Order: sequence, then structure tokens, then C-alpha cells
Amino acid sequence: MTTPHKLSHRFCVAPMLDWTDKHCRYFHRLLSKNALLYTEMVTTGALIHGNAQRFLAFNVEEHPIALQLGGSNPHDLAICAQMAESYGYDEVNLNVGCPSDRVQNGKFGACLMAEPQLVADCVAAMKAVVNIPITVKSRIGIDEHDSYEELTHFIETVSQAGCETFIVHARKAWLKGLSPKENREVPPLRYDVVFDLKKDFPALELVINGGITSLEQSLELVQEVDGVMLGREVYQNPYMLAHLDNQLFSANKEVREREEIIALLLPYIEGQMKLGVRLNSVTRHILGLFHGGYGARLWRRHLSENAFKTDASVNVVLEALELTKNK
Repeated sequence: MTTPHKLSHRFCVAPMLDWTDKHCRYFHRLLSKNALLYTEMVTTGALIHGNAQRFLAFNVEEHPIALQLGGSNPHDLAICAQMAESYGYDEVNLNVGCPSDRVQNGKFGACLMAEPQLVADCVAAMKAVVNIPITVKSRIGIDEHDSYEELTHFIETVSQAGCETFIVHARKAWLKGLSPKENREVPPLRYDVVFDLKKDFPALELVINGGITSLEQSLELVQEVDGVMLGREVYQNPYMLAHLDNQLFSANKEVREREEIIALLLPYIEGQMKLGVRLNSVTRHILGLFHGGYGARLWRRHLSENAFKTDASVNVVLEALELTKNK
């Protein structure tokens, strides 16, 4: 087993299905040294019965990195946590927040909030076999089970099993009637509920998620809780991460220009392409790099129209970069 160590959850990039793969995380790490990066959610079945290497392989530069698991069988989760530790992950996070039908049918995700003891059993089983932290990502409630009493019962039950860090999406989830996208937007944000949790459970690490759109807002929120988790805003405007280490971690370092980020990314792209990776598998994650800046639309369009071609090379990226220069 590895030696346990304290991770900083002050700023986390959320696990996002089809988005936060290893190429995305390598790119994000070029922008920020301190952000805690999360994988896409991986189910226990995919790891135990599928190609574990495909799901678990990552670049050493991605540390600190957490694996998010989807599952509800304590034995299977324990096996997968051991796999995560053996691959070198810094944390395992259990998904108790995703409201999609597919996830519900597999009996994991947000529906588990109705079964706090089962979640506690899952956490305890993983804690028993690894030394890396086991964390939980949840909502503030589901369906009609959205009272503060029910939420505190969930937090108390799971924390007693050894979970010290909770990432809480400050919205309830409707398991019937709303799509996953609607569940990110329709239920009202209740930051006050997460603030109350921090007051009632001061010894626990509480990370807030949902509707956060800037580093300035993040800085305000970490006055109330221990950390923030951002998802889509970071993906669509990744260059905000370039300012993260200075603004939230007092790093006092020189901020890398976008052109420097691209120069650092090109050798990675070339190396991946030698392994058979298509250019657009990497470039799809950098479409938002010039978000809000000169040439952003031209950059996106050139990459989108050319990076998927079978004969595409890194020259496509260099050509796109030229289009962003205000001559």
C-alpha cells in the first residue's frame, strides 16, 4: 500500500463523462499545477470485466489525480479501489450524485442517497483495503427526500465509515422527469445548505459544486467551505486554469501564455499520434483555449474542420494558432 497523504481539494475539476479523459487532464495540468483532476466516472463492471488498462492508464504528469467509481457492491468497489491504488491514483471518489437512467438502472449514482448505510458499507469496504483517501460526491437530496435532516443523516452515516471529504453538488436531483442536463440546471442552487453542512460538520472537508463560473466566485466560496469543484465552465474556458495557482493558491508564478501552452502540448500530441491516437482525440479538448479572446472562433473552426482528417498532423494546430494572431 502507498503512504497516505493529504490532498488539497481547494480547487477540483469535475469528473465529466466523455470529456475528462487522459488527454484533457494532461492539457489541464499544463495550465495549473494545483488543481485536483478527476477521471470520467468508470463503473466497477467495466474495470472488473473489461479492459482495465484502457480505463485506468494515465500520464504521470496528471498528478494529483482521482478516480471516480460508479457502483454499489462493496466487494466490487474494494477490488476496484485496490486497482486504482496499484495504478497510482491519489484518491478514489464514489459517485452518489449522477441522476441518469442508465446509472439508476445499475443501482449507483444519486439513487444511493436513499441508502446511506449501503454507501457507508461501500466506503468501509474500500477503506479497509487501500491507504489512499476515499471520498464521496453527492447531491443535497433526491426527489421528495430533500430535507436537511435526511442530508445530515446521510453525511453522518457515511462519515462514520471513514469518509472525511464530501463533494456536494448544491442541487437536489429529480430521478424521474428530468434529464441529466436538466438536473444540472432546473433544481435551484442551494449553496446555503452546503454552508450549513460545514458548520454542522466542521471536522469534515466539504467541497461545493454546481453553478460556479469564475475564479472570483470560487475565492468567495472557499471562505465558507474547504474547496470548490468546477466542471463545464473549466472545459469551455480552460484558460481560467492558467490564473488558478496565483489566485487561489498564492503561487506568485508567471502565467503561461496560450502560445506557450500549445508549445508544451505539441510534443505530447506527437507522442500520442505515434501510438495511434487520432489528432482530434486531443484537440477536441483545447477548442476553448482562446475563449473570449481574439481569433477564438477561427481557432475552433480550423481545428474542428481539420483535426479529424486521417492525414491530419500537428501542423493543423500550428495553422489554427496563426489564425489567433492579431496582425
